[in-house]
Amino acid sequence: MANAPGALANPSASSLEFDAHLEADVLILGGGPAGTWAAIAAATAGARTVLADKGFCGTSGATAASGTTLWYVDPDPAKRAAAKAAREGLGGHLADHGWMDRVLDRTHAAVGQLADWGYPFPRDADGRDRRVSVQGPEYMRLMRRRVKQAGVTILDHCPALELLVDDGGAVAGAAGVRRQKGGGWAVRAKAVVIATGGCAFLSKALGCNVLTGDGLLMAAEAGADLSGMEFSNAYAIAPAFGSVTKTLLYQWASFTRADGEVIPGAASKGGRSVIARVLATEPVYARLDRAEPELWAAMRQAQPNFFLPFDRVGIDPFTQRFPVTLRLEGTVRGTGGLRLVDETCATAVPGLFAAGDAATREPICGGFTGGGSHNAAWAMSSGHWAGQGAADHARSLGDGARTLRRAGGAGLREGRGGAIDAAALTRAVQAEVFPYHINYFRTEEGLTGALTRLDRLWSDAAGAAPSSADDSLRVREAAAMLATARWMYRSALARTESRGMHRRLDYAALDPAQRHLLTVGGLDEVHVSARPAPLHPDPSGVQRELAA
Repeated sequence: MANAPGALANPSASSLEFDAHLEADVLILGGGPAGTWAAIAAATAGARTVLADKGFCGTSGATAASGTTLWYVDPDPAKRAAAKAAREGLGGHLADHGWMDRVLDRTHAAVGQLADWGYPFPRDADGRDRRVSVQGPEYMRLMRRRVKQAGVTILDHCPALELLVDDGGAVAGAAGVRRQKGGGWAVRAKAVVIATGGCAFLSKALGCNVLTGDGLLMAAEAGADLSGMEFSNAYAIAPAFGSVTKTLLYQWASFTRADGEVIPGAASKGGRSVIARVLATEPVYARLDRAEPELWAAMRQAQPNFFLPFDRVGIDPFTQRFPVTLRLEGTVRGTGGLRLVDETCATAVPGLFAAGDAATREPICGGFTGGGSHNAAWAMSSGHWAGQGAADHARSLGDGARTLRRAGGAGLREGRGGAIDAAALTRAVQAEVFPYHINYFRTEEGLTGALTRLDRLWSDAAGAAPSSADDSLRVREAAAMLATARWMYRSALARTESRGMHRRLDYAALDPAQRHLLTVGGLDEVHVSARPAPLHPDPSGVQRELAA
């Protein structure tokens, strides 16, 4: 990778103080599963590729911290049909069967690659690989090694703050800060892939405190829009004293009040709203007392990190009650993200692609996703396609010179506002997105009130700058969370029904007339518009279910 000291030497960017200048064909922002698959695909296609990670590629992010299931289905027509049908109703019949087929095919191939690369899949009794899940640490360690072997330049601890665009509005790179070495960095690139993950609003959910919607804000500043943002109110069960939000084992839990009374209807699946209602006024306790003792060892082996917070405080979750909470995971376990305009995972902005949780998962999930499974398959698949698409786009541009300008706004420019207090702004945003009565159980009154306060915060933050250069990352994180909350709630206000994970108390029923997708965009003024949902292969069956 050539060092290019003069790459940004032009009037619109000459004031930038960058200690590292690089040139690339493709720049990947984010080093989780989607980013690493994108980097490998781009480099394999012959593109000079740079990957910039907010943390250390291979150890940061939601996947690296834990195990995850995979939406991996053998290419048997009956099995594939059943796999697609399993989420159809949950997602509100908004998924695209063409995309689902593509992702199932690509995931099957990608998991085969993992096996060829040496990932240690466990074996069943017949000696066959069990390829339905991966352990995050081993998976991401392998992916980092493959990225380096592909010749990709990795910039660790180098979060991006803003995109660079040319005079025609096409994305042409990005710039950020070097957290360990100090100073800034800039990469001039012909195409950029946003793979920065979703937004969990610093809720302390496992592996999610680097996921603050940064890529969504950067893309929107360049002109991209989003989709499915109303399906971004995912809450996960966690011990009140821990961050682990792995919810699979709670299927064996009983949920009780402080006095030991069982809470009717409370459950991990289909009863989480009951838990939320009780938590609004009193503590909720859980115990994994529905698991037979002979299962305990296998459960510990399957999800060892689930038990870490209990072991630290000396609680046996099988025999002792423990307090639980619901942690917001927002768009990480939700569905919303950047809108894709074609099968290469391109956004509406030339030169900008999106993958993983930074992109909407509506094509395969509709209005409901959850942890792992579909999201993990989507990261593998969309990452591969975005990397290929970015490489093809870069090749089509040739080597002509472009004048660049900085696209970033809130928290980066001196303007009408004063300095932003990142911690105070973060707390103010959390006060609007954490409460169940605003975000989980939505009403027009609650959403409108929250938006009034969030819009006021944006008005103050949009023209402000950090109090110091060292604070720029935290300020941009706070601004990104604020922007994400406004897109979520504007979309939620526009969908006057309950569909997927989006719940409206004032519109509790699903409305067949609203089987559409919502595009949302804008910064100072947020706009929402409807577009048709994908055609369904069995429209009569869908209409019967919606009518019921």
